[in-house]
Amino acid sequence: MPLNIVSLVSVGRHPQSGRARRAEQDSRAVELGLKLADTALTVLHVGNPDDPVLRQYAGMGLPSLTVLKQEDSVDAVPVLQRFLEQKNIDIVLTGVRAESGESSGMVPYLLAHALGWPVVARVADIVAVKDGKAEVLLALPRGQRRAVSIQLPFIASMDHAAEAARQSAFAVGLRATVESVESVGEVDQIRVDWQESVAKTRPKRLKTVKAKTAAERFKAATAKPEGGTGKVMKNETPKEKARAIFDLLLEEKVIR
Repeated sequence: MPLNIVSLVSVGRHPQSGRARRAEQDSRAVELGLKLADTALTVLHVGNPDDPVLRQYAGMGLPSLTVLKQEDSVDAVPVLQRFLEQKNIDIVLTGVRAESGESSGMVPYLLAHALGWPVVARVADIVAVKDGKAEVLLALPRGQRRAVSIQLPFIASMDHAAEAARQSAFAVGLRATVESVESVGEVDQIRVDWQESVAKTRPKRLKTVKAKTAAERFKAATAKPEGGTGKVMKNETPKEKARAIFDLLLEEKVIR
């Protein structure tokens, strides 16, 4: 029996240019959905059916997309809940968080709570589905993986460790059919009252290395910073670095 898989997609935003695009994690969810269900995959979006970004998803080889027509002020979770409850869905694939809007990452969890399904976060791959269970690989730090078994149906949020999305073909996207479905939604009153503004970049505090011995100065001068944080050496010129190395060799009795 073929799997009934739904991939939820949203309108992404390029981190540098700010232009609308297919979201990185959502496109990986579509890629995994195509791997598991091929063209039988249902790609679902809540919003404007005329948004040109949807054609970028369709260009991945999709014959059609389904759009639940709603305004931006409508809460998407109840709309998705009512649609999915009417279908016999096995797996719902999403990104960890959207690239635009609130970008809270709460949609998979709120939707799973509303449906009463389990949710699996940071999925790298779904290896196999058999006898009502799926073998899932979770992405862990430093390239590690954890294999888990989960009962169908469930919601999976895709990690950046998942397989990258294929290139989108412009002509294929134009030929795809966008099915617009009228649905009743509720305005998110809390969201409407929010005021958005451009976030200001805050300066980051740099750690100052206080080296006392020659060995500590040598280690601080040559060690690579971890986790993307920078280190600053006070009054550490190339001449002083060379002197630190020389002092270390003397301490180790390499130079006599």
